[in-house]
Amino acid sequence: MKRKTFTLIALGVLVAATSTLSAKTKVIAHRGYWKTDGSAQNSLTSLRKANAIKTYGSELDVWLSTDGVPVVTHDRTITPNKLVIEYTPYAVLKGIKLSNGETVPSLQEYLTVAKQCQDTKLIIELKSHSTPEKETRLAEKVVEMVKINGLENKAEYIAFSLHMTKELIRLAPKADVFYLNGDLSPQELKAIGCAGLDYHLGVMQKNENWFKEAHELGLKVNIWTVNTREDMQYCIDKGADFITTDQPELLQEVLKDN
Repeated sequence: MKRKTFTLIALGVLVAATSTLSAKTKVIAHRGYWKTDGSAQNSLTSLRKANAIKTYGSELDVWLSTDGVPVVTHDRTITPNKLVIEYTPYAVLKGIKLSNGETVPSLQEYLTVAKQCQDTKLIIELKSHSTPEKETRLAEKVVEMVKINGLENKAEYIAFSLHMTKELIRLAPKADVFYLNGDLSPQELKAIGCAGLDYHLGVMQKNENWFKEAHELGLKVNIWTVNTREDMQYCIDKGADFITTDQPELLQEVLKDN
């Protein structure tokens, strides 16, 4: 009887430990893992390097070219001539070099690499475009491309535009969709069907009660862009589910100490 009791206690401890481990804050590499040799923001290499260190996710930014091709890049404009992405054809964009010598990737190129990256999810930010119609077009294309490439279980979506966020929830009802803009409460996000909030660190520091409120509503909390040990520890202590960072290996070190 004593042995049986001991076994049950041991199993309980193991389950509790496993639960704690699974609940641990997860690492998302902001624009991929680019602060390392041979990499660049939103490059194919940045995705491969995020996968190599086994981050939970690798964030990327997607725009729609003027001829309807989703491309992976962050800013509204791109050097050398400050071309506006949504008014520039893909044939021009694909020839622009990144800092590591690669060229601006199409989303399809990115998804092809993602299929080889078994350890890392895609956290796909769909950028705010000049019209709601363009945003809907982009959302439709991205969701369909993810489906065609068999990556539905590896893709989560984020957006600043509320219209884009609602379109993603409509088009990909089984996917986790997070809102970025920081102006809606957890209750409001729950009402529109978001999986959680993905807010700037400063927003959450001003609204610390949102950590608890979100979790009580069954929502997840992601904080960006967190690059110092002090700020990482703050987010961990507050129970953030995810931290988006330009320093994923540093965050992994901090998490090991917790």
